[in-house]
Amino acid sequence: MIEVVFGVFLLTLLVITAVAVVRTENLFVAVMLMSIFSLLMAANFFILDAADVALTEAAIGAGITTVIFLGALALTAQREKRSPNGRFATLGVISVLAALMIWATFDKPRLGDPDAPVHQHVAPWYLEQTPELMGIPNVVTAVLGSFRGYDTLGEVFVVFAACIGVLFVLSAGQGLDRGLFAPDPESEGLRHHLIPKVVGRLLVPFIVLFGLYVQFHGEYGPGGGFQAGAIIATGVILYALLEGEASALNALPRSVLLGMVVGGALLYTGVGVAGMLLGGNFLDYSVLMSDPVIGQQVGIVLIEAGVGITVCGSLLSIFHAFAAREAR
Repeated sequence: MIEVVFGVFLLTLLVITAVAVVRTENLFVAVMLMSIFSLLMAANFFILDAADVALTEAAIGAGITTVIFLGALALTAQREKRSPNGRFATLGVISVLAALMIWATFDKPRLGDPDAPVHQHVAPWYLEQTPELMGIPNVVTAVLGSFRGYDTLGEVFVVFAACIGVLFVLSAGQGLDRGLFAPDPESEGLRHHLIPKVVGRLLVPFIVLFGLYVQFHGEYGPGGGFQAGAIIATGVILYALLEGEASALNALPRSVLLGMVVGGALLYTGVGVAGMLLGGNFLDYSVLMSDPVIGQQVGIVLIEAGVGITVCGSLLSIFHAFAAREAR
């Protein structure tokens, strides 16, 4: 009963925040409200026992995306320009879509219904076979890393392609003699602000350490490469905001970040190729070791590392691209 009341409370806050985002004309306020919306969504995901998704939403939605939006906001006006036409058409489209979504929920099974179709398809097989084939308790990691390894590999290359596309777009019009996204040497971040500096320096090591925990504990609890890469990138971005972009680039140069973007995807692919060379199928980890169960565990650890490396490198590369555009 308490979870239901708390869930209704969070849903009410979500609706209020969404309406406030639409109504406000101050873009900075809109960005802050969207960050709050992401935190509320992360809390909702935790209530629904989707801890993996909640970690991603908190790190990317409330953290990295907010910083990127603020960087983009520096390139435009502070307030939204009013549009004289189209208000009623927009309201009509939103009303129709909202009515369709509400109508569609009437045919959904109740939350947690064990007889729901999604729980009667392949989910029982996953639950039964994961301990025997892989020996890890987190079925979500087993599904994403092994049973649906092709799908996860595709997601990694989507992140890779998105990063390259953003870098190309933001590099349009750059002078070749300046290099790609040259940082402003006068940018010193927030180092002269005492409270952010002290609190931030205290948090950065713990954020990175928590990211590493999520990375290498994904077989036993919520987490994995996507969540870990986003959390570690959040820590590095916080360091860049505190000490300046130049300091962050001294710690992780752009060449290293691009190497992470490419290297993580290649590591994932390389594990699949290694399985073929050892006589198995592509992304068949059981042939990596003499014991098939240990081979599955080793393969999942390696491909999760590739995912985390690519995600972290992509997010940091995009951040530095926005930061450099702001500096010019």
